[in-house]
Amino acid sequence: MSGDWQILAALLVPLIGAIGVALVGSKRPNLRETVTFITAAVLLVVVWTLLPGLLAGERPEITVTEILPGLSLKFQIEPLGMMFAALASLLWIVNSIYSVGYMRGNKEQHQTRFYVLFAVALSAVMGIAFAGNLLTLFIFYEILTLSTYPLVAHKGDAKTVASARIYLGILLATSIGLFLPAIIWTYMVTGTLDFVPGGILAGHLSGPAVGLLLVLFVFGIGKAALMPVHRWLPAAMVAPTPVSALLHAVAVVKAGVFTITKVIIYIFGVDLLAVEPSTDWLLYAAIFTVITASIIALRQTNLKRLLAYSTIAQLSYIVMAAAILTPMAETGASLHIVAHAFGKITLFFAAGSIYVASKKTEIGQLAGIGKRMPWTMAAFTIGALSMIGVPPTAGFVSKWYILGGAFQADSYIVIITLVLSTALNAAYFLPILYKAWFCDEDTALTNDHGNNHGESPTAMVVALTITAALTLLFMVLNQPVLDLESQLVGKI
Repeated sequence: MSGDWQILAALLVPLIGAIGVALVGSKRPNLRETVTFITAAVLLVVVWTLLPGLLAGERPEITVTEILPGLSLKFQIEPLGMMFAALASLLWIVNSIYSVGYMRGNKEQHQTRFYVLFAVALSAVMGIAFAGNLLTLFIFYEILTLSTYPLVAHKGDAKTVASARIYLGILLATSIGLFLPAIIWTYMVTGTLDFVPGGILAGHLSGPAVGLLLVLFVFGIGKAALMPVHRWLPAAMVAPTPVSALLHAVAVVKAGVFTITKVIIYIFGVDLLAVEPSTDWLLYAAIFTVITASIIALRQTNLKRLLAYSTIAQLSYIVMAAAILTPMAETGASLHIVAHAFGKITLFFAAGSIYVASKKTEIGQLAGIGKRMPWTMAAFTIGALSMIGVPPTAGFVSKWYILGGAFQADSYIVIITLVLSTALNAAYFLPILYKAWFCDEDTALTNDHGNNHGESPTAMVVALTITAALTLLFMVLNQPVLDLESQLVGKI
């Protein structure tokens, strides 16, 4: 299969799988989940077999149809998108393993709908990753929002539905109210929406207008959760844990920071941003979000809400790195997309594992839980250390490159931010680890399961063990990402 047709296959395989899951239905759950696994495996093969050609310099592309004169539904494979697609396709398999244990262990309703919409969301992710222009990216960006809304509202109670409406409302308002006007403005001044290394705006826009257009793009891409358009992310914590993992590691937030990074590199171009003072605000907005979200996380008592604010801070590491505009920092931004995905999905898997086994959701309930759930808490420990940036975890690698990029730019404010935020990360994660491993259980906090629980279902433990291992292995097996990004950085 040629590369251009493989692009379409990457979009269609999850949709075909979604149809297969819907046809099998809830009466045959084993077959339904088998269809999910087969679909995820096929997608992994389709996406990952594109990698050798891309590393050899190939850039497959395909134009499906022309929507308006000069505006087409177009797909193209480039290094940043390839990395995003490869990451999402890999983690879909692991998340599917976890989902079987979680959905069954927690006796969740509407499991067929869950697997169908999850597959549709992965198709949207492939469309975002391989989009050849802003119009194509916007279409699949919106499909991702709409397909994940029912997943966030999965429980169906009034509180969950209200939170899901916040999720949907903020993401649609920002994308339609800001992102879409930014796309239209870009087309009006350049006559194209294609992604071009080095950008398309140079010579067409200058002065304060560049900064204003950047405002529309950055805050219009609400999935990146840059403050103040971040409230949707804590609101979405009402979703089942596999959905939280989808939001934080596999799809939604990664689509946000991926899109911002792509806009910086392929629409504005780092050379234009470097000489336009009106765009300097982006770096400071990212720094503000990193520090503020970390301080808010420090005050949380609910485990998933703490992880949500940690995600907001970690996402802004990526935006901050992209805004430094040095080759090493751009590489660090890409590395942190992967490192955060591995570490944060591990943390959410562990949080869900704790909930299924013990129904505990509050940090204060976790004293001594490491002795009852050693596999779960060992994985949580690895994920937490990666968020802090401790070797030998993935987070150390990405933070190292971001720090190096800051030194390249003599950006001392970024260096100070990295040091301070790392200390804050340690301040809210290390007490949890100490409580879990070194404190005795508080019998006053007995829940419905009593204090006799052990590990969660085997499928969940297997999945979180895999992602914890990936978090460690990325410390030494990160060369494919570096090879991809070297192709990108060499052109910017």
